[in-house]
Amino acid sequence: MILIKTPEEIKIIAEGGKILARIMKELERQVRPGITTRELDKAAEGLVLSWGAQCSFKGYHGYPACSCASVNEEIVHAVPSSRILKDGDILSLDLGVFYNGYHSDMAITLPVGKINSEDQRLIKVTKESLEIGIREAKIGSTFGDIGSAIQKYVESSGFNVVRDLCGHGIGKDLHEDPEILNYGKPGVGPKIKEGMVFCLEPMVTAGDWHIKRSKDGQGFITDDGSLSAHFEHTIIVAKAGSQVLTKFG
Repeated sequence: MILIKTPEEIKIIAEGGKILARIMKELERQVRPGITTRELDKAAEGLVLSWGAQCSFKGYHGYPACSCASVNEEIVHAVPSSRILKDGDILSLDLGVFYNGYHSDMAITLPVGKINSEDQRLIKVTKESLEIGIREAKIGSTFGDIGSAIQKYVESSGFNVVRDLCGHGIGKDLHEDPEILNYGKPGVGPKIKEGMVFCLEPMVTAGDWHIKRSKDGQGFITDDGSLSAHFEHTIIVAKAGSQVLTKFG
């Protein structure tokens, strides 16, 4: 069942979303060659706690860290480790906060040092595909409209959307109904209504869209070893259109 949030619930989620955006902005400044993903995770957890929030991911289905730090061919849910980031890597940071009883969730992909132009384009297209999906998230549209718009843009740019992972509703639980695919057909699926809060998160690969589990069983990587990028925002559907609750600024 897709839950409709009350104005009071939306206010709390928006407050948590602002905190999350500020934390992510600070983490973005710390990403550089020579830092480990575990160091970034330690910084993330310290920032979350300093805002009076909790890490949404830590302990969720046994996940051991506050953030997900996925490098290059890692798509999502990679556990922070002693891996040292090097010049030319791309890093997808995924972070959720639990604030006053409600979750918010977001992800960004960042260059580490200097990256080549095609990798820059992968990041750009993935970010733009999220923006396209957000514009489709309006009252009366369907979730198929969102997935179709994302897929069309990504594939027309020469990349592929991951099909075995998806966006989701969010609120008191980190993952609520519905599951929101990043591909599909217009007009298919439930209609979008005012008061819905959910996370859109296109995951895009430079190669084939098929994926496999990482060796530790926590994360997902591209099956062909190609690079992957990931962007995510928590949004609310309002009369005036969708509004991003995890926006920087």
